[in-house]
Amino acid sequence: MDKPIEKNEEIEKKLTPEQVDVMRNCGTEPPGSGKWLHNKETGMYVCAACGQELFKSDAKFDSGTGWPSFDEPANRANIELIDDNSMGMHRVEVRCKNCGSHLGHLFDDGPTKTGQRFCINSVALDFKKK
Repeated sequence: MDKPIEKNEEIEKKLTPEQVDVMRNCGTEPPGSGKWLHNKETGMYVCAACGQELFKSDAKFDSGTGWPSFDEPANRANIELIDDNSMGMHRVEVRCKNCGSHLGHLFDDGPTKTGQRFCINSVALDFKKK
């Protein structure tokens, strides 16, 4: 990642080892393994580290990639987009604006009217049912 995530022991002690790997060390959960991949309930997806509102359930769609996908954030001010030139390619990293945690990546290949696909790790999310 082009912008390192600041260490934060208070946040990291609340997370599971898998969440620390993904959210604080910019890892990725295995495709198809995520808790929220097939969730169809109505509500709000929030940052698992700090509770910041990130994505409404009605923005979620099945991308067939193995990770929860959304076509837009609930509030663009709640996320940070960062150029990511790791792994020999250019991508756009998505982070929680409040706590700086890595959430996933943004791609411009979404099938909805926005044309965007926020590909987000389930372990980076909690869900607040409406």
